[in-house]
Amino acid sequence: MPTLARVFLERGMQYMELNAFLARRLAHAGYVDVQLFRTPIGTRVIVLAERPAMVIGRKGANIKELQELLEKKFGVERPQIDVVEVVNPDLNAKIVAYGIARAMVRGIKFRRAAYVALRRVMEAGARGVEVVISGKLTSERARFEKYSAGVLYKSGKPSEYVDEAAIQVLLKPGVYGVKVRILPPVEIPGTLKATAG
Repeated sequence: MPTLARVFLERGMQYMELNAFLARRLAHAGYVDVQLFRTPIGTRVIVLAERPAMVIGRKGANIKELQELLEKKFGVERPQIDVVEVVNPDLNAKIVAYGIARAMVRGIKFRRAAYVALRRVMEAGARGVEVVISGKLTSERARFEKYSAGVLYKSGKPSEYVDEAAIQVLLKPGVYGVKVRILPPVEIPGTLKATAG
């Protein structure tokens, strides 16, 4: 009989493999995350995406195909897939990072893509945002450039509220890294409030 620690380890490995698979498979739909809930009648799979219609497909064809794949490839018992739309995609670090990467693939300069992303995130109401793009940006030597706006906590208790995502994108000169950190418009306990005087 498997120990409790082994069961948790196997579930964690299953989640990691499933998350990586769905990130590749649903990249075009703005995939963000997956959550698994085991119920008596099967496993409830909740997929968070920017464009749910692309995940579902015409007449639910993509969902049916995904259910079969999850059952056969990952051993998920009787999966029931629900697709949930991300409420504000401009405040989700993963979606913003993928947006910058897609812009770079289309041929838009990395600086322009970063500044457009900064503006959109701040207009969505974020308290702060930071974008770091690394790779062979303007010369043969790899380096990074950092763009930021607003306030962003990097240590201590308030840093727990920061949403962070890092992705890689392959272009002709090589692999580029895009890292995005966003501090959403939440009230953080223990920080000072700016008052209009």
